[in-house]
Amino acid sequence: MRREKESAKGSEIMDAYFDIFSGISGNMILGALFDLGLELEGFKKQLAGLGLDEEFELNVEKTRRQGIAGTLVEVVLLENSKMAPTRNLTAIKEIIASSTLSETVKKKSQDIFTCLAQAEAKIHDSSPEEIHFHEVGAVDAIVDIVGSVLGLEMLEIENIWASRVHTGTGFVDCQHGTLPVPAPATLEILKDVPVYSRGLETELVTPTGAAIIKTLTRDFSPRKNMTIKKTGYGAGSKNLSIPNLLRVNLGYFSEEKLERDGREATEVEVLEANIDDMNPEFYEHVMEELLQQGALDVYLTPIQMKKGRPALKLSVLARERDRNGLLDVILKETTSLGVRIIKDISRVCLERELDLVSTPWGKVAVKIAFRGGEIINVAPEYDDCLKIARKNSLPLKKVYQIAVSCFYEQLGESHNN
Repeated sequence: MRREKESAKGSEIMDAYFDIFSGISGNMILGALFDLGLELEGFKKQLAGLGLDEEFELNVEKTRRQGIAGTLVEVVLLENSKMAPTRNLTAIKEIIASSTLSETVKKKSQDIFTCLAQAEAKIHDSSPEEIHFHEVGAVDAIVDIVGSVLGLEMLEIENIWASRVHTGTGFVDCQHGTLPVPAPATLEILKDVPVYSRGLETELVTPTGAAIIKTLTRDFSPRKNMTIKKTGYGAGSKNLSIPNLLRVNLGYFSEEKLERDGREATEVEVLEANIDDMNPEFYEHVMEELLQQGALDVYLTPIQMKKGRPALKLSVLARERDRNGLLDVILKETTSLGVRIIKDISRVCLERELDLVSTPWGKVAVKIAFRGGEIINVAPEYDDCLKIARKNSLPLKKVYQIAVSCFYEQLGESHNN
């Protein structure tokens, strides 16, 4: 009898945590990835798919910042790069689209450039299509952005989390003159991202670095419950009073590890909103959207609000990393003006497997729950049973009962074999 674990994967997928204590730039991200073991020649071979090799060279070397070893990456522009036209968003997207890179790398890279273009357009009161990037449209920005996405794919890093972003302060000289730090475009990109400055009077975050981390990161929050397997350091070019390094931890978060083992003993949180003025027909759509955004469970509770008004409490059980997306759904799709966040809630769930069981009417998916290797509960899938009941004019509960009986019969046969 065939069984599949609901969350099983062929091999353990590593996650990355970006510790941005000294800012972030495209070359710092690349440096950290090489420090984590990204293979240089294989990387260059894939990056050549952009068709820009005659415009740049890549220098990768070990270095130290405040005594800490890291990797410094420099994109050195060649003479041919000076002949290239100033590229706008459309031109850059075309270069990426026509490359031999994977579709995932193409899509994420284009999303990052769109993020950059939208920020520049907002600052200069223009449209993303009309923006000519100048600095960020140069080949080094293309290499930084596409190379970062490619490096993450080659290292098989699936999810990215990050700390608050240290921006620096003061002023910076650029093509548009002397601008405050963070530069306006950088600050626009970092909207809704937690940032801080410890008074270091220099630019720590480039627009390219901001766009990469903003686009790819699932959540900006303190690192906790992470089992660290490896750490890489990407060096910035400046010498600062603090280590000018981007620290990237590779590993997995404890709740992720537990889920991949088939158990779900995890730290979760509950998002709650009281709603008394929404069309009840909307709730089905809202619940579906929340589940699509990663909610572990969604439920409604009848409540009574002030002045005797009947209402419903919307409760969403969620992982911390999914919070922002779920908040967007609640605030955009319901009439609620606010959401309560109840943190540090633990749950313990049974191990679960899916099994396909043969019945007199065809295959039925059955969910089996275990504890300590013992079968605790068997539940046929509702949709499968409903189709059989309707097609054969049978009571739904009879189909359920026979599906469970078939499961145990076939389980006994498999043990005997």
